[in-house]
Amino acid sequence: MKITIIGVGLIGGSMAMKLREQHFADYVFGVDLNENHLLEAKELGIIDEISTLENAVKNSDLIIIAIPVDAARKILPTVLDLVNENQTVMDAGSTKLGIVNAVKNHQKRNRYVAFHPMWGTENSGPKSAVSESFSGRAAVICDQKDSAEDALSLVKKVAENLEMNLIYMNADEHDVHTAYISHISHITSYALANTVLEKEREEDTIFQLASSGFSSTVRLAKSHPEMWVPIFKQNKENVLDVLNEHISQLRKFKAALEKENYELLEELIKNANRIRGILK
Repeated sequence: MKITIIGVGLIGGSMAMKLREQHFADYVFGVDLNENHLLEAKELGIIDEISTLENAVKNSDLIIIAIPVDAARKILPTVLDLVNENQTVMDAGSTKLGIVNAVKNHQKRNRYVAFHPMWGTENSGPKSAVSESFSGRAAVICDQKDSAEDALSLVKKVAENLEMNLIYMNADEHDVHTAYISHISHITSYALANTVLEKEREEDTIFQLASSGFSSTVRLAKSHPEMWVPIFKQNKENVLDVLNEHISQLRKFKAALEKENYELLEELIKNANRIRGILK
């Protein structure tokens, strides 16, 4: 099978590597605005050919859009304009409602499957791609009723070859859930990093004292704004709802300390510990 990867960075590159290893993809076209990424992907064997969008889409059975969500929203209608009834288009975006709404009235909407592989790191670019990244993780297909059966079947095979566990939901549900389990984590990490950087002017001190706990908490703060500002923008309302609840929880901790109410502080921590039974 010939596939096109639009965006040969961390996600697109990792998907291409795994699908090639599984012999699902025989030939991979790479499309990207970043020329260096294309050259790196070609050198690393992630893609077979650097191509224009039109040529790649025309000659592929499957087109995977793995670029920031604002760019995906813009390019998806163009890609659907280029495909025929035998081709399938999928994306890998972290928000879904804005993307699916961009093509809800497109005459070839049924050739598109809204897909989200639930994995990512703070790194970027094809050099960060890892073929086993998705194994055992969740993947979401949204609004499956709007996709043709053959397109849906192909994307299910993609998930199977990526060794992911499929979950089905509608796009607005997906965006609410990801706001809680992904997007707020990034905002919290950015905020904590800014807090420490503001207080600790001597960066060497941070590096000397930083524990593994601190490092793991602020790891997401290394994630690039080019990826995350569009996510926050497209999922603004849900992120604001979660952020308001998060601020409310922080105020409870602050009040407990200010009033020296250590019983309440213990209660808040014990309540948070319940996450142990959910996240093994």
